Amino acid sequence: MDTDARVDLTTRHTQEVVTDEELRERLADRDQPSAYIGYAPTGEMHIGHFTTMRKLADFIQAGLDVTVLIADLHAHLDDEKSPFDLLEARSRYYETTIRAMIEAAGADPEQIEFVRGSDFELDEDYSLELLRMAAETTISRAKRAASEVVRESDSPKLGGLLYPLMQTLDVDALDADIAYGGVDQRGIYMLSREILPDHGGEAPICIFAPLLSGLSGGKMSASKESSKVNLNDSPDAVQDKLNDAYCPMGEVEDNGVLEYVRYLVFPILEERGEDFVVERPEQYGGDLVYESYDELEDDFMSEDLHPQDLKNAAGEYISEVIDPIRSRLDDEPELLAKAYPEKYD
Repeated sequence: MDTDARVDLTTRHTQEVVTDEELRERLADRDQPSAYIGYAPTGEMHIGHFTTMRKLADFIQAGLDVTVLIADLHAHLDDEKSPFDLLEARSRYYETTIRAMIEAAGADPEQIEFVRGSDFELDEDYSLELLRMAAETTISRAKRAASEVVRESDSPKLGGLLYPLMQTLDVDALDADIAYGGVDQRGIYMLSREILPDHGGEAPICIFAPLLSGLSGGKMSASKESSKVNLNDSPDAVQDKLNDAYCPMGEVEDNGVLEYVRYLVFPILEERGEDFVVERPEQYGGDLVYESYDELEDDFMSEDLHPQDLKNAAGEYISEVIDPIRSRLDDEPELLAKAYPEKYD
C-alpha cells in the first residue's frame, strides 16, 4: 500500500490531524508506526465510544501497530468517577466491550494490544518523571489542558492536575508515534507536544475524532439516557430513542441522527460494499438508496428525505451494527453487574 492510501485510511472520518505533514512523513518512513488510544473505565460505554473505536479498523488496515490503553488509574484520579474498588471490574468490562466493538467494525481484536495503566504507571522511572513534570508545569497550564476531559468543580482535586501529565507520559511509555482520541483530548495532547521532548520523548502526531451530538440536541451526555444509544440497548429501545431524537427537517447542525449515520453507519457499510437504503412505501416515492453520506445529507437538506424516514432507517442500521456487541454483553451479564452494581446487581 502506498503512502497516499495509508494517509487516506488513517485520516478519513476524523476531525483534525496535528500535523498532516508529520503523519505523512512517518507513514512514508516506517512500515508499522504505532498508534494508541486510551480509555478511562468510568461510565458505561455507548455509541459515541463505538464511533471513535471503529477508526482502529482503519489503522490496522493502514499497517499501524495499535495499542488500547485501559487507563484504570485515570478513572479514579478524575474526581473518583470510578471508585477504587471497582477499577478491576470496570477495566474488564471496557476491554471486553472494546474487543466486541473492534470485531463489529470488521477488524480482528487480536491484532490490537491491550494494556492497563496500572501495569506501568506505578513504575519507579515513570513516577520520577511524573514528579519532574509536576515541578515544571503550572497549575493553570494543567487545568487548561484537561478542561475538556476532567470533571471541573469549585474545589478541584489534585488528581485532575496529574491526569494530563500522566497522559503525556503514557505516550512515551507506550512508545506511540500517534496519539488518537476524541477532539476533547486536544488540550492534553497539545501539552504533550509541548513538554514531552523535554522529558526524553517525542512530540506525538495527534489524530482527533469528532464528538457526536446528543440525540436530544447539543452535546451528548453520558448521564442522560435519551441523549445516546447504549451498546446493550434492545432494537426497540434503539428505535424509540431515534424516534424521539432531535432531527428538524433540513437541519444538519447538532443533528445526532445524521452524525450517527455519517460517522458510524456509512463507514461500516463502506467496508462491506453496501449502500444505505431508506425503505418507503411506493405511495411516498418508494425506496431511497444512497452510496455516500453526502448524497443522503443533500437530500435531507433539500427536504427530499423526511426526518421520520431517516430515523426509521438509521434505527435499523444502528441496531444491526451494535447487535454483536449487545449479544456479547447479554452473554456475560456479570460484566455489567460487577462494574456497575448500583444499576445491574
